[in-house]
Amino acid sequence: MIIFLYGPDTYRSQQKLNEIIEHYQKVHKSGLNLRYFDGDSEKSLNFQDFRNEIETASMFREKKLLVLKDIFSNKDFQEEFLKQREKFVNSGNIILIYERKQADKKSPFFKFLKKNSESQEFEPLEGPKLSSWIKKEFKQYNSKTDSEALAKLIEYVGNDLWRMSNEIRKLASYKKEIGIKEIELLVRSKIETDIFKTIDAIAQKNKKQALILLHKHLEKGDSPLYLLSMINYQFRNLLVIKDLIEKHNPYNLILKKSGLHPFVVKKSYYQSQKFTLQELKKIYQKIFQVDLNIKTGRIEPETALHLLIAEI
Repeated sequence: MIIFLYGPDTYRSQQKLNEIIEHYQKVHKSGLNLRYFDGDSEKSLNFQDFRNEIETASMFREKKLLVLKDIFSNKDFQEEFLKQREKFVNSGNIILIYERKQADKKSPFFKFLKKNSESQEFEPLEGPKLSSWIKKEFKQYNSKTDSEALAKLIEYVGNDLWRMSNEIRKLASYKKEIGIKEIELLVRSKIETDIFKTIDAIAQKNKKQALILLHKHLEKGDSPLYLLSMINYQFRNLLVIKDLIEKHNPYNLILKKSGLHPFVVKKSYYQSQKFTLQELKKIYQKIFQVDLNIKTGRIEPETALHLLIAEI
């Protein structure tokens, strides 16, 4: 049996991939017959390794689940796969092909998969489908938004579900009933790459540069609470990534286990090298305390931000 997941909406395709794997693990509890082959890893994907795995009898008479990721860039693998196509179509095991990159729809490999697999294409959500998806996401966090705020959120973020899911999580943790005021306060109409520069300056212990960048944000009219939420969000990511690194997870597993957008993982992975795990825990605790002090009126937001950077 072959399953083929592809399309530009990698957020939903990743969710579907996880759903299939979780279902398999519930049915086949040994965990010994789940294998990953990543065409985008540092080690080149080897067809012989894959064939050996599928031909080897599984333990406990379980079906195997072999996950092949991003193999459309590997022409040699595709050619060898097609040579032995009948073996794979009639296999009692499950071959799950997951493509995050652009799949060449004109290639013989794609045409074969469309004809001989259970395939699902994940196109970007638009219109009512996107609105419905966002409402369901808010509901998962016991939060909701009105139609005006929903339209503004879509205007700011678009249909990038990786970013949208992060924005929804951030908004829901701030308040349970989200209006346009909260959207305008906490969400910006483009990915805030500048915040990474501020975090880099902090990581390099360059407090002067960090404060200069902070002032630039404030001069542009960015809300101090928004800036704090972004700093909080990024240091939380650093803590998650650093913890996974400390547990000796390879990069491809960090991508999977963190649940973060690949862009965020890439940036956070290198930034996390500049901190110890204990340093990140202390900084995260400081951010929590600053947030509490602001919300209880003990300190003005701008002053709190300056003190936070000075103390990190």
